Parts: sequence; C-alpha cells; structure tokens
Amino acid sequence: MTHLAYSTTGIPIRLTDERWNHIVENHDDLAGYYFEVLEAVEKPTWVFAGDEDELWAVKRITGEKALLVMYRESQETQDGFIITAFFTTKMHKLRRRRKIWPQP
Repeated sequence: MTHLAYSTTGIPIRLTDERWNHIVENHDDLAGYYFEVLEAVEKPTWVFAGDEDELWAVKRITGEKALLVMYRESQETQDGFIITAFFTTKMHKLRRRRKIWPQP
C-alpha cells in the first residue's frame, strides 16, 4: 500500500510499504510513527536543502529532538517519494543548512 503526503509546494510525496519497511528496519524507534512521518512532510517545522537534490523535512518534537524525513520531489513530473526518516537531536547542525521553508 502507498500513502501520500503533500509537500509544502503541493507535490504528492509517496510512502510505499517497501520504503516504510526499509525505514523501520534501520530505525526501529520509528515503528509506531508512520503517520507522523507523513505529517512531517505536510506540516514541517522547517524544510532544508539536502546534499544530493533531496529535501529534509524537519518536525520539531521537543526542545532539541526532531523527526527528520528525507524526500525527493520533481516539479516537472509532479511526483515525489520518501527516502528515509529518523529522529535526531542535532538541531544545531540542521540550522546550518540552507532553509527552503518557511521562506527566510
């Protein structure tokens, strides 16, 4: 099954069962956070530029803890997909990245 979230630019971003299984195999602490991962794409606290044309949606949870969801989107094909997701406490490193959303 595939669920969709719509990015801040309105592009549908897919989360497939295959990708979700990959995520929870590598980050088992996310096992109960399927819909939170989708929500992080739709209603992020910030979106940062990634390293290789991907975007990083960050949803702050508490203080220095956040859910980070890496995804790709294409304006040309109006399509996108989630690459991975994980919890992070390295907010200071994220803030050094180029912020895409909300606009500075």
